Amino acid sequence: MKMNNTMESKSNSEKYIKAKKRIEDIKSFYKHLVVYILVNLFFIGRRIYKDVQYGDSLIEALTDISNYRLFFWWGLIVIFHAISTFDIVNLFSKDWEERKIKEYMNKN
Repeated sequence: MKMNNTMESKSNSEKYIKAKKRIEDIKSFYKHLVVYILVNLFFIGRRIYKDVQYGDSLIEALTDISNYRLFFWWGLIVIFHAISTFDIVNLFSKDWEERKIKEYMNKN
């Protein structure tokens, strides 16, 4: 009996460590996303403002694709970070299908 309790507490400890690591990864992703949005809003706004100051119309400044380069390239990095954090590649795996089937069977 004592051995089972030790094994069970070890298992719970491992689950806790994995859960804590998962939460830290998700928190890290959301911080990255917020920084990405704030920094890009600042730099895009600054570039558009400067374009208007140098004589471009607001429409020209807004549609100048070069103002969005940082947004695009850093956005790809954010997407890869999301894929690794939320395991999006395996989202529709066989395990997912089986979990969903069980979920719908339990509902009905």
